[in-house]
Amino acid sequence: MCLTGVDYFSTLGYQPAIAALAAGLISPFATVVLVVLTLAGALPIYRRVAEESFRGSGSIAMLERLLPWWAGKLLVLVLLGFAATDFIITITLSAADASAHAIENPFAPAWFHGNEVFITLLLVGLLGAVFLMGFREAIGIAVLLVAVYLAQNVIVVSVSIVEVFLHPLDVTDWWAALNAEHGNPWIIVGIALLVFPKLALGLSGFETGVALMPQITGKHDDTEDRPQGRIVGAKRLLTTAAIIMSVFLITSSVVTTFLIPQAEFQAGGAANGRALAYLAHEYLGPAFGTVYAISTILILWFAGASAMAGLLNLVPRYLPHYGMAPNWVRAVRPLVLVFTAIAFLITIIFQADVDAQGGAYATGVLVLISSAAIAVTLSSHRKQQRRQTVAFATVSVVFIYTTVANIFERPDGIRIAALFIAGILVVSLVSRVQRSFQVRATSVTFDATARRFITEDAQLGEVLIIANEPDDRSGEEYRKKTDDERRLSHIPSTSSTIILEVHLTDSSDFEEDLRVEGVDVDKYRVMRVASGNVPNTLAAVLLGIRDITGVVPTIYFEWTEGNPISNMFRFLVTGSGEVAPVTREVLRESETDLKRRPQVHVS
Repeated sequence: MCLTGVDYFSTLGYQPAIAALAAGLISPFATVVLVVLTLAGALPIYRRVAEESFRGSGSIAMLERLLPWWAGKLLVLVLLGFAATDFIITITLSAADASAHAIENPFAPAWFHGNEVFITLLLVGLLGAVFLMGFREAIGIAVLLVAVYLAQNVIVVSVSIVEVFLHPLDVTDWWAALNAEHGNPWIIVGIALLVFPKLALGLSGFETGVALMPQITGKHDDTEDRPQGRIVGAKRLLTTAAIIMSVFLITSSVVTTFLIPQAEFQAGGAANGRALAYLAHEYLGPAFGTVYAISTILILWFAGASAMAGLLNLVPRYLPHYGMAPNWVRAVRPLVLVFTAIAFLITIIFQADVDAQGGAYATGVLVLISSAAIAVTLSSHRKQQRRQTVAFATVSVVFIYTTVANIFERPDGIRIAALFIAGILVVSLVSRVQRSFQVRATSVTFDATARRFITEDAQLGEVLIIANEPDDRSGEEYRKKTDDERRLSHIPSTSSTIILEVHLTDSSDFEEDLRVEGVDVDKYRVMRVASGNVPNTLAAVLLGIRDITGVVPTIYFEWTEGNPISNMFRFLVTGSGEVAPVTREVLRESETDLKRRPQVHVS
């Protein structure tokens, strides 16, 4: 909860000031709208996401299942672009905000001023160093920072509430000013609803909450397919964080509105971006105010930890599995270095400017929440849960409106997200092409019949495989194919052969667990395997036969008709195309020893 909370709770460092600046005297009412949508909208959505996507993939995995083949993969890549925008900007914006708090502190050294970029880069580098040590260390730091920060916020808010009661005229003056400026209650409600998109950063912790689910231990009887203990723990995490944050959002909004003059929230004002720090200095003295400022700086710095953890859980689950990233992406430490380098680049480009990055941050947060709302709506509809469908659809409309409003108001956010999406698409395409000649199977399993076929022939000293493109799978089809190959490839009539065929599935999949099934059709022995890719699968099965029997098999093909260039594009997109030469190339790259490499004959 604390690892999620360093992102979620750290928004208290600037959220009350954002609310006061956006809504003015209506700030408490606008914050109530935010809390209602948190508890009645975002929380139920992500509790449902935790139940249906418990491997840390969040709503992205739910939406992936709705679209087959390449459409689902492209949707995932686009959403990963928004997730990268959200998480990377969380790292850079929070570090930049931490450096801004440090510079604005009255006790800050003089050399801090003008060195925002250097201080921010230092904070980002320290965050990366923590994750190079490991997750356990990151969680330990998060628990300490969140406990201290929330305890200090309790003190600041409690003292401020006492000040409000001791000075009731402040409330009277606020009420009079509110009525003078907005006399109609419906106008107040309308404005509170309209400014909600500007307060949406107060929802930033939910996506990282479900992304961190693999870190939850769960119960001893949890299974991989249904880790009920992990699901219950994730729901408890989300609910606890949402309730804590909601209480602080409302109380902090009330006290900052009553006790801080509106002019102080403007650019250059003492409370701009640091309302609670202003109250800490004002009512608890410079010593406590400085301690509170240091605590705020530390949690803002470490707010990127939940984003880094989310990226480390999310990216390896998709890109390597799609063949759209190198296998080293599964390793934590190299990935930490990559994300840290990207954060350095973003910090330098934006010169550690918090306002310049705010639009991208809000866009990433809102797109992911909207996608989660749509995912649970479609899930409820598919399961014929009418009430849940209507409720989630209503919340989806609210979040979609909020996202669109934010994009129109701050279009720079969608531009930055588009750059992340374009970068992921380009890297994914290049990686997929580079890895196209790899053996993609993570495992090859032969059933009892298929194993009997290959061991019988291996005992005779050779295993001869005939590659067949399946049609009606009849005895006549296999007779014709066998006769053609014996004639064209000069296979002796006394030699036994086994027919091997691949039944195409989703060609957009990259890594697969292959199961080879053996069947007797008339007098012909046939092995069948389902896969999204033909040549790589054939190569994997041939290597599997060699490893089981110790005999290097030989496979026979017919040349594929058509232009070889167009056939290569067919291979990249549909998984078929120029099968024989690609099979041979996959074998050549995976086995350098000629004596152990399965032989390929084409006629």
